[in-house]
Amino acid sequence: MNPRTSENQTHPSVELSSLSGACRLHHLGVIRAQGTDAVRFLQGQLTQDVALLKPGEARLAAFCSAKGRMQASFVAVKRAEDDILLVLSADLVSRTLKRLGMFVLRAQVRLIDDSAAWQVWGLSGSAFPAALGGAPWSGAAFDGGWAVCLYPVGEVQRAMVLLPADAPAPPVAALDGALWQWLEVRSGVAMVTEPVFEAFVPQMLNYESVGGVSFKKGCYPGQEVVARSQFRGTLKRRAFLVQGSTPMNVGQEVFHSSDPEQACGTVVASAVNPGGGYDAIVSMQVSAATDGQLLLGAADGPSLNLLPLPYPLLDDI
Repeated sequence: MNPRTSENQTHPSVELSSLSGACRLHHLGVIRAQGTDAVRFLQGQLTQDVALLKPGEARLAAFCSAKGRMQASFVAVKRAEDDILLVLSADLVSRTLKRLGMFVLRAQVRLIDDSAAWQVWGLSGSAFPAALGGAPWSGAAFDGGWAVCLYPVGEVQRAMVLLPADAPAPPVAALDGALWQWLEVRSGVAMVTEPVFEAFVPQMLNYESVGGVSFKKGCYPGQEVVARSQFRGTLKRRAFLVQGSTPMNVGQEVFHSSDPEQACGTVVASAVNPGGGYDAIVSMQVSAATDGQLLLGAADGPSLNLLPLPYPLLDDI
């Protein structure tokens, strides 16, 4: 099994036309950072270089503890120099607001839960906004809101769209939420949720390989740990795609046939595969992906098959 394969395919029995449409993403919330110091404040808190973003641009970012463990991850959308939206898992909004608020001090920035002011949608396939380019995290205006290009799944292009709460739904066909979740998993990009709070440094979810970490910016909480993990040349844990015949739950452990006593990985995101079975993103030891058998939940649990990642991994240095 080769974890560095860059092949990206949907399931052969899934019709691409069935993966087109719009899905309301109720599992996502929005934090708004507003004020003259909004950019400077977030620049000192997130793994992303917020200062380099132009208005209308977006990027993936993480918010870490002092030990470099991810407490939240965001799609950060820069509306203006003094106004930034952070889209994150809804179950982490309250906790993240409280944690970020501890660092505001005298900074001229206001942090609020702005979830009620926005609709968050996922658009895929033929519903992909024409105004967007193909580069992941590129942004564009969209019907009074913003559209952000996400990582594709094979030939299926995907976007996240933010619309005002009173705006009409996108005028395209509806997409089943289970299909959107499967596309999310098969994209290989996982967001931090409550069950895996503080479980990983960014590289354990491949954030350095999908544009979620800047190694050229200044300090932020956990920056030394994140940098050391990258530059000491010993990244031992990455995110992988797996497929199995039984449901997989976020936070569930994965074992390797060579070590029945100690888990080698953790399920980060999972979904029903419309072609049969279940798919998941698992953060696990790189050595576990080279040979042997992966097992779900216990040393005698159901077997898992490794799938190719849809993007190349950035080599550690």
